[in-house]
Amino acid sequence: MRADRLLALLLLLQNRGRMTAPELAEELEVSVRTVYRDAEALAASGVPVYAERGPAGGFRLLDGYRTRLTGLTDDEADSLALAGMPGAAADLGLGAELATAQLKLTAALPTGLGERSRRIQERFHLDAAAWFRTAEPAPRLAVIAEAVWRERVLTARYRRWGGEVDRELHPLGLVLKAGNWYLVASADDKVRTYRVSRFLTVTVAEEPCVRPAGFDLAAYWDEASRGLEARVLRSTARLRVSRSGLRLLPAMFGAAGARAVEGAGEADAEGWAEVDLEVEELPVAVSDILRLGLEAEVLGPPGLRAEVARSVTGLAQRYA
Repeated sequence: MRADRLLALLLLLQNRGRMTAPELAEELEVSVRTVYRDAEALAASGVPVYAERGPAGGFRLLDGYRTRLTGLTDDEADSLALAGMPGAAADLGLGAELATAQLKLTAALPTGLGERSRRIQERFHLDAAAWFRTAEPAPRLAVIAEAVWRERVLTARYRRWGGEVDRELHPLGLVLKAGNWYLVASADDKVRTYRVSRFLTVTVAEEPCVRPAGFDLAAYWDEASRGLEARVLRSTARLRVSRSGLRLLPAMFGAAGARAVEGAGEADAEGWAEVDLEVEELPVAVSDILRLGLEAEVLGPPGLRAEVARSVTGLAQRYA
């Protein structure tokens, strides 16, 4: 809406001082010509906005002028929980609301504090996605988010490992983990986690959802994450690892790799040390350990060592 854009232009000038037309156009995602028209509209409505010509020119407000139009709408207030994650806000359809809310908050701060807030925003950035991975497409995220916002029952078709299932879910919250979205919802009085990218169809019902008394999304996620790790990491491999292998363990195995490095034995004269690494079931463990290449040797358990040896022998024969 043009009224929202005019307010955004006004707040940008108030928060940042002089700005050129191309800078404003980039911030507002409009053409330079539109910026000039909007500036003329503000001036016509009584806002003291001035255009200064020359290389150091641009638009600015009369010294000392400050607007008081800084009240937040409902959507803008909702978006503030995602203030450090503009990408996540955009995924949920709140990108524009978040940008406007941040401008309004900065405008409402005293001059010194507003400048400090802007400097922090310029110098710190949160990127939630993991390295070398692109986030899974989640085309139904906005509809699921609507059910979460409105506290409405969600009827859905979901793809799991055993096939497709139909579910009636009571959504409790959304979690962004390593660039991927997860829905926490209750069904049949049990709270479970669903990967948003696996929803095939979703429909928001008018029936209000039932939220368990005292449910804490952050506490649930922390407990569920630790439980998943305990279920997945079912065994421990004894490895002999080189100096380079020790550096690779945390990057390749995450927290399990970091724990292995922390508990590593004393290195020998060549820099090799023995570690205990928590691993998944046999086929996955073999694949993961082979990623270490010549920087690691499996010492045990015997079944894992034999399976790695079989795989290595097969690779040698294939590439002979």
